[in-house]
Amino acid sequence: MTDRAPQPVDRQLPTEESRDLLALVREIIQREISPRAAEEEESGHFPREVFTLLSESGLLGLPYDSEYGGGEQPYEVYLQVLEELAAARLTVGLGVSVHSLACHGLAGYGTKEQRAAHLPAMLGGGLLGAYCLSEPAAGSDAASLATKAVRDGDDWVVSGTKAWITHGGVADFYTVLARTGGEGPKGITAFLVPGDADGLSAAAPEKKMGMKGSPTAQLHFDGVRIPDARRIGEEGQGFTIALAALDAGRLGIAACAIGVAQAALDEALAYAQGRTQFGRPIADFQGLRFMLADMATRIEAGRALYLAAARLRDAGKPFSRQAAMAKLFCTDTAMAVTTDAVQVLGGYGYTQDFPVERLMREAKVLQIVEGTNQIQRMVIARHLAGPETR
Repeated sequence: MTDRAPQPVDRQLPTEESRDLLALVREIIQREISPRAAEEEESGHFPREVFTLLSESGLLGLPYDSEYGGGEQPYEVYLQVLEELAAARLTVGLGVSVHSLACHGLAGYGTKEQRAAHLPAMLGGGLLGAYCLSEPAAGSDAASLATKAVRDGDDWVVSGTKAWITHGGVADFYTVLARTGGEGPKGITAFLVPGDADGLSAAAPEKKMGMKGSPTAQLHFDGVRIPDARRIGEEGQGFTIALAALDAGRLGIAACAIGVAQAALDEALAYAQGRTQFGRPIADFQGLRFMLADMATRIEAGRALYLAAARLRDAGKPFSRQAAMAKLFCTDTAMAVTTDAVQVLGGYGYTQDFPVERLMREAKVLQIVEGTNQIQRMVIARHLAGPETR
């Protein structure tokens, strides 16, 4: 079944420019994304052509400086664009979030010369990025990563394996965290690695429960030689750069989660209003009406939470705790709402004839990526009560 275009959300946007931007996003969704989302997800088609169009339209660099080809939009606007894209197809919305994450290190910590040399192509030149932190034995405990970068004159030689890399094997560039010093977070450095670097290869994509159109793969670095000019920040600063990127990236995941939840609610509501049992629409029955009310309330609460965190970021205030809260609450909301949407549709909800089963499968991964929700609870608790005592 072809997915319906998502129902427009009444958004409070700060400027006329941002309202025009959202109108452009909705036009692209209706024309290029929604009509093919279900079919392409089922077949596992990666929509590189959509990302090229988004880049050409200025939508891959929204939160970054216009000096380097970005849209210079506040996070409050950027995240609502992500939500709309994810509501239409999570592969696209999450892909834009990952690309933004991959640009974050260079934009925030690169030298002026590095930004001028690389950011224009990354933000609006058709390139697609990926972010390489996790490893087979270093997921939640990212500070224990083992991929090494060894200095060799004016170059670094990178060896090791990265895991669970969204856009692995198809990205044009990778932001890579590698160990250049001793154990722990202070021994990690960030690098900008071209996707066609000699010695860099990707394993076969993982066979996933959902998001089948988005390739997730291990990356193998077999003596990949990277000039020191592609080192981001100072030696040993990589983990700080990674954590800053993840704070922003968690807001992206939160926005995508609310998009998935909103799409599921739209489908459930349309079905409930059109499905007749016992002589009247099932939307007339109180038990189901209460389910829909709870779904809508959770979505509104999640949207308010991620926007509040975004406004803190836009104001230059600390937002790490709120980002963790938004990621936790919004992704749990997506899982709960999509599960309820399947229930509203009954047997039809369990079939691929309707998109809610796909939305439910996709919601699950959002509770895992960019820090599991158990890790988010640890982050929040540390902000509230301080580090754990040993």
